[in-house]
Amino acid sequence: MSRPVAIVTGAGSGIGAAIAARLALRYDLILTHLTGDDDLRSVVTRAEQAGATIVPVTGDLTSEPTLDALALETDHAADRLAVLVSNAGAYPRISWDSTDLATFRQQVEINLITHAACAQLVTAPLTARKQGHIVAVSSVLTQLGRVDLAGYISAKSGLEGLVRALARELGPRGMTVNCVRAGSVEVPAEHAVVADHDAMLGRQLDRQCIKRRGQPEDIAAAVDFLTSPGAGFITGQCLTVDGGWCMT
Repeated sequence: MSRPVAIVTGAGSGIGAAIAARLALRYDLILTHLTGDDDLRSVVTRAEQAGATIVPVTGDLTSEPTLDALALETDHAADRLAVLVSNAGAYPRISWDSTDLATFRQQVEINLITHAACAQLVTAPLTARKQGHIVAVSSVLTQLGRVDLAGYISAKSGLEGLVRALARELGPRGMTVNCVRAGSVEVPAEHAVVADHDAMLGRQLDRQCIKRRGQPEDIAAAVDFLTSPGAGFITGQCLTVDGGWCMT
């Protein structure tokens, strides 16, 4: 029997890779990543070992050719499509004084518009099947704010608004639409960009109730739940997974 299909964007590393590994136990996967590098190949291999059939789509989701390629694969899988996990994004630290309108628009394009574009791609096939789940990955910083991230936080806040709007619009068609607000999640890249990593770790653990760093697998577990039958009556929600950093 053929498996249902899930799309995971930004699946080559970090949170996206963990989501792909988790969902590979239940779904065949269409995975997007910026480049077809060793990270993506490793994710594909791991997912195939879990029994999934994988279709990779490489490229920048802000570009029309990449969206066209994803649309083509979405059409091919239309009769089995069940899930979109909209995870791809970017997190550049840019001070407000250095953020011109072109930079701000780019942040909105990457962290909001691409999510809307992917949701549009799956709406027709999920409507035809009268069922499906859309899960977007947001950030706890929409609730907390942070310096040097005005464009990113603005876009993620818009993403959460999009989730609530689509929950209203697509619920009557049998779909759930939710998001996961990720807290401070440990990824390898942070060791290269944080000057004093040990000090940062101490500050972060002081903020949290649970005294360990979040892991990509923590976010993947929440996504897995929101795409499961047990979450069929949950929609329009932002599930915060942050170790108790932000309790709102």
